[in-house]
Amino acid sequence: MMSMIQNELGVNATDCSLGILIMEGVQNTACGNRLAAIKHDLEHSLREKYGHATRGELKALHPIDTYVLYYKKFGHTYHVLPQLESVIKGKAIQDGLPLVEAMFLAELKNMLLTAGHDFDQIKSPLRFIVSTGQESYASLNGRDVTTIDGDIMISDQLGIISSILRGPDLRTAITEQTSRVIYTVYAPSGVEEQVIYQHLNDIESYVLECSVKAVTCFKHVFQE
Repeated sequence: MMSMIQNELGVNATDCSLGILIMEGVQNTACGNRLAAIKHDLEHSLREKYGHATRGELKALHPIDTYVLYYKKFGHTYHVLPQLESVIKGKAIQDGLPLVEAMFLAELKNMLLTAGHDFDQIKSPLRFIVSTGQESYASLNGRDVTTIDGDIMISDQLGIISSILRGPDLRTAITEQTSRVIYTVYAPSGVEEQVIYQHLNDIESYVLECSVKAVTCFKHVFQE
């Protein structure tokens, strides 16, 4: 499994670590209320901790601060920040496919940028590379997007599967039929290895709530 990732960022690239979690035997259909309690507890915890926080105070939280710095270089806003704010202000976390919901809950809890893919749609090896701004791919909403020069992205033999600023692709998207899933975590310089591993552990535990027979076949953090 280690050989399935080729780190090609190069010495001139922005430092970034990559967390990978691969699970098989997963179920991605409705599983009752197994994630409901986790979701409710997370909503309550976020509102209790940050209910009176300003946007500036949220941006200073670690590890959000590392993403804010990364996105700022490109004139963008870290998209997890407004999602976090909406939950803090009272918006309920929406229901979704269990494999996607598990990822989103962990993303809100730990504030780490994460993408999920159907592993059977991946044509390895994966390449961890810097974009030139000339690449394009179909995003989740079906629209073609062009990469941003200097951004970090992941591709397989068929094309790009995600980039930090443009998000995940449509080709490898998680569906109801997904039985093997891969989660990728982009972590800019300053995010500690143990924080990434804890995030992967949280995703894993949430997936197991709905896929009790799922097996983790790979979990690793590729350091910057």
